[in-house]
Amino acid sequence: MQQKKDYYEILGVSKNATQDEIKKAYRKLARQYHPDLNPNNRKEAEEKFKEITEAYQVLSDPEKRKIYDQFGHAGLSGGGYQDFSKQYYQDIGSINLDDILNDLDDIFGFGFGKRKTSQGRKKQSYYRPENGTDIYQTVTISLEDAYNGTTLELEVPRYVICDACGGTGVKSGSESKVCPTCGGTGEIIQNLGFIRMSQTCPTCGGVGIIQEPCEVCNGRGLVIKKETVKVRVPPGVDNGSKLRIPGKGHSGRFGGVPGDLWIIINVKPHYLFERKGDNLYLKVNLSVAEAIEGTTLEVPLITGKTEKVEIKAGTQPGDKVRLAGKGMPKLKQSGYGDLVLDINVVVPSIKDLSKDAKKCVEKLKNEQKITNRFYKSE
Repeated sequence: MQQKKDYYEILGVSKNATQDEIKKAYRKLARQYHPDLNPNNRKEAEEKFKEITEAYQVLSDPEKRKIYDQFGHAGLSGGGYQDFSKQYYQDIGSINLDDILNDLDDIFGFGFGKRKTSQGRKKQSYYRPENGTDIYQTVTISLEDAYNGTTLELEVPRYVICDACGGTGVKSGSESKVCPTCGGTGEIIQNLGFIRMSQTCPTCGGVGIIQEPCEVCNGRGLVIKKETVKVRVPPGVDNGSKLRIPGKGHSGRFGGVPGDLWIIINVKPHYLFERKGDNLYLKVNLSVAEAIEGTTLEVPLITGKTEKVEIKAGTQPGDKVRLAGKGMPKLKQSGYGDLVLDINVVVPSIKDLSKDAKKCVEKLKNEQKITNRFYKSE
C-alpha cells in the first residue's frame, strides 16, 4: 500500500502555519488544479485536487489537525474522518471559477475584484480604479525653433477630478439603492455547465448600487478644465516628433493613474532652407562667369549668421558644396547635420546681353570645343 504524503507538504506550508496561511495555500492550489481549468489534463487534475482537498479538510479543522499532529494518518483513520472521496465531490461542486478568481486578489493582487460566489455571498460595493486616457495635441513651430529649441505654454483642456463629488460622480448626501438588475453584485452571471461566465452589470456599471448623480459632473466624476502646461521642446525635433509629459493627460477615476500628454511636433516649411533629416539644403544660383572663374559667397545659416564659402572655378550645375556641422542638431545624439549647397548656373538669354557680351559669348563658343557631346547618363 502506497504511503500517504504529509498534509503540510501537500499544501506547501510549515507545521506552524496559521489558518489563514493554510486557507490561502489551499485556494492557490485549488485554482491551479481545479478540473474545470484543466480540460486537457482533467484526470490528473482531479487526483491532485482530491489530494489537496483531503489535506485542507484536516488542517483547516483544529480538532482534526491536533489529532493529525499527534498521531499522523493513523490517528484519523479510526475517527470517522477518512471519507475524503465524498468530500472531494462536495468541494469540487462548491468551488467554481468565480471563487477561484475571487482569490486572485488576495493571493496575487491581479485586480479581478470581489465577485459573487456560489454560496451566495454578495460583492461589497466599491469603485474600481480607472486609469485616465492620454491627450494628443499638435503644435506648429518654426525651423528656427526646431534648431534652437523652445518652451511652449499650451492651454490644454483635460478632465480633472470633480470637486463637488470628489470624483465619485455621486451627489453629496444622496441615498444609495441596490441595483435592481444585478441585485448589488455588480455583475450578471450565466452558468454554462462547469463554467460560470460573468459580465459587468450594464445598469450600475459594476458598482452594485445606484445613486443620484452629481449635478456638476453629471455622474462622470470628472470635469473639463483648461490648464496651462509648459512644454520644453528640445533642439533637433522634426515633423512627427512626439514629446511625452507624464501625468498631464486626463485624470483617472477612483484613484486611477492619470494619462499622459503627448505633444506632436509640426515644423513649418522654411522660406529658404529645405530639411532632410539632420541636413539642410540651400539652392544657390551662380552666373556663368562665376561658375567658370569661381567666386566667394556669403552663405546664410539657420542661426541667422553668414559664412564665407569658396566656390571653385569650373563648378557645374548640380554640383554640391557641403558645409559640415552647419545643419540641424541631432535629436538623439550629439553633433549637427550638414548644410548642403545645391549649385545652379543661370544661363542668360542672348537677347539680354550687350554687344560686348555677345562678342565674348561668340569668342567663347569658338574656343570651347565639346568633345563628348553625347554620353550615357549614370
